[in-house]
Amino acid sequence: MTASQPNPYCHQPVLTQQVLAGFATMPQPEHLLDCTIGGAGHSGLLLAAHPHGRLTGLDQDPSACEAAAMALAPFPGRWQVHNCSFADYQPPPQPRFSGILADLGVSSPQLERAERGFSLRHAGPVDMRMNQGQGETAGQLLQRLSEVELTALIRTCGEDRRARAIARRLVARRPFATTTDLAAAVAGAYPRQQRHGRIHPATRTFQALRMAVNRELEALSTLLQRGPEWLLPGGILAVISFHSLEDRLVKQAFLKDARLERLTRKPLTADPEEAARNPRSRSAKLRLARRV
Repeated sequence: MTASQPNPYCHQPVLTQQVLAGFATMPQPEHLLDCTIGGAGHSGLLLAAHPHGRLTGLDQDPSACEAAAMALAPFPGRWQVHNCSFADYQPPPQPRFSGILADLGVSSPQLERAERGFSLRHAGPVDMRMNQGQGETAGQLLQRLSEVELTALIRTCGEDRRARAIARRLVARRPFATTTDLAAAVAGAYPRQQRHGRIHPATRTFQALRMAVNRELEALSTLLQRGPEWLLPGGILAVISFHSLEDRLVKQAFLKDARLERLTRKPLTADPEEAARNPRSRSAKLRLARRV
């Protein structure tokens, strides 16, 4: 892709005003780490708001790194992007960061492009890997797990009351050729009158599989343990989560970590205007802490 080409990685960042306000009083020198840069929606706004600041971006999705480079082209010399998971990132010893942001949501391009394997409604491979060049696919995970293990995964990460019935049906019908085959199998575990609501009945199961494939909870735990050490005194750590398990991990870490001072006792959420404009912001929760 070149600067003259349109950026196909179009994603609307959430809670942008809350994020900008949270990073408004960072210590000098202003050097931000965006752990999940995606299409650089937050990063671009932060660089614009801090004209003397620099930014390091991470993403395990190679296409996101390419899109971020395109989006940040108006800020030459002030940013760098690395194709890696934030759980595997090894920052330079000095200088440390004045702010760290992690937006744990899945981007719109990942959800909507059938070939990525996240889509409920468009047939694609049962993949769900953020980086399609490494690791186990969702299809391989489904083949490997026992009914008991699959039940536990869907119940815990999907928070679905019908986890046992779903797991039993998936084990009986595996393997699945496409994501739409998988979604139909999950929907079949629901009573007929519950299969056509506002939210697709397979949404929670897909979420659970995606979280397991990408080891999302383990990665978040690693960031919460290591991230405070990467911050300058007074530096800001901000995490946007979309799942109760993630939010609970962040809340407990901010509460118990002696290196951090909580700045938000309750998470910041989207106002009614943003929730109406961007439905994916409705489940977003932002928590902020300061390095002491």
